[in-house]
Amino acid sequence: MPEALYTAAQTRELDRIAIEQAGIPGDILMTRAGEAAFLLLREQWPEARNLAIVCGAGNNGGDGYVVALLAIHAGLHPQVYASVAPAQLSGDAEMMALRAMQEGVPVMVLGDGEVADFSAADVIVDGLLGTGLRGPVRDQLVPLIRAINRSGKPVLALDIPSGLSADSGAAPGEVVHADHTITFIGVKRGLLTGEGPTLTGVLHFDDLRVPASVYDKVEVHCRRPTLGAFHAALKPRRPTAHKGLFGHVLVIGGDHGYAGAAVMAAQAAARCGAGLVSLATRRDHCALMLTRQPEVMVRGVENGDELVPLLEKATVIVLGPGLGQGPWGQTLLRKVLATSIPRVLDADALNLMAGKDLKPATVPQVVTPHPGEAGRLLEMATGAVQQDRFASVCRLQKKLGGTVLLKGAGTLVASDGEVLALNTSGNPGMATGGMGDVLSGIIGALLAQGLSAHDA
Repeated sequence: MPEALYTAAQTRELDRIAIEQAGIPGDILMTRAGEAAFLLLREQWPEARNLAIVCGAGNNGGDGYVVALLAIHAGLHPQVYASVAPAQLSGDAEMMALRAMQEGVPVMVLGDGEVADFSAADVIVDGLLGTGLRGPVRDQLVPLIRAINRSGKPVLALDIPSGLSADSGAAPGEVVHADHTITFIGVKRGLLTGEGPTLTGVLHFDDLRVPASVYDKVEVHCRRPTLGAFHAALKPRRPTAHKGLFGHVLVIGGDHGYAGAAVMAAQAAARCGAGLVSLATRRDHCALMLTRQPEVMVRGVENGDELVPLLEKATVIVLGPGLGQGPWGQTLLRKVLATSIPRVLDADALNLMAGKDLKPATVPQVVTPHPGEAGRLLEMATGAVQQDRFASVCRLQKKLGGTVLLKGAGTLVASDGEVLALNTSGNPGMATGGMGDVLSGIIGALLAQGLSAHDA
């Protein structure tokens, strides 16, 4: 899977350049898309004989007609369900539809609101709507999408599940739930965040043999970090290395009843290579830290003045895990924000900042909100954040400066002067308390070892 991720408009531009400048005719690109999809279908469902292929009005539908044509040549039994009569199509899609019918592919044109019968199908191919969708699916197509989802049949989506936003990953209305999706020319960023990962199923990619020179002409604004990039950022340590070279992380948090959050953050920082780790917490939590991770230097603090000696030794601060939103947490937050020490702000640190007149940070800073915390910082509903996670993380980064990491499926990382990063690692098993505390400790440790805020 490529690192570069594109919007729908950027993918259309790649398509245009491939046709106009690289000299690849549109019908050839459509044929290659259909061939790639049909090959995947045969690999995933080798026993399938009866194919229900749902074709819409655009090039996405044209790809579906190519699949139908290849299926009938292979001795299978395709049945096309068309939301638009082939005679009403244009360009390459019309050409492929007419060719498929001439070869004997049966086509049933569905009226508005009419539902296809998928009971005989072994596999459904979704070629209804492509990347040009804006807003919810129109009412006339809703029953058809619902019928696909209720059929219980495996679904292969062409380019993108119908109804899903290619740009944001939002699902504002009815959306096809695909088991597999094969996307073409460029990986659409909406497939990898928001509702995208849930609705896409297993994602496959085919570049349709578009040359690299085409991709060079479209600037990339979003990338998917790879394991190789992670390894490159973490340099091997010299044999003569010592703890003084890898920074001193100070974790601040753990109000009454929330000791575990601060302990986990400190443990994560220690395990991820920080040279030294200290924890500033409530006095009655010190023993817990020492029994769990005795190499962490723990100090009980009751006010901001008692924090000062620890701040003087720290090279990175992690503030927020279990901080609470009472006077204790507010005092420690004010003290930290007054320093010039690089910092990671998470959890209650963010809740305490919400609603205040915030200025962009002038020191290295990583803010790690989940959608709810991001919503409070942006003074908008959590659902609105999720509707366009890309816009939300960029807006929050502009407001807070530094680096903003928006958690959730398809985590987004935005920083000044950096290409937006979309992290596709992780799994639903990570949806448990304490995971964010561990993340803040990890980021703090990486910052302490010299990584940039964006890389960390």
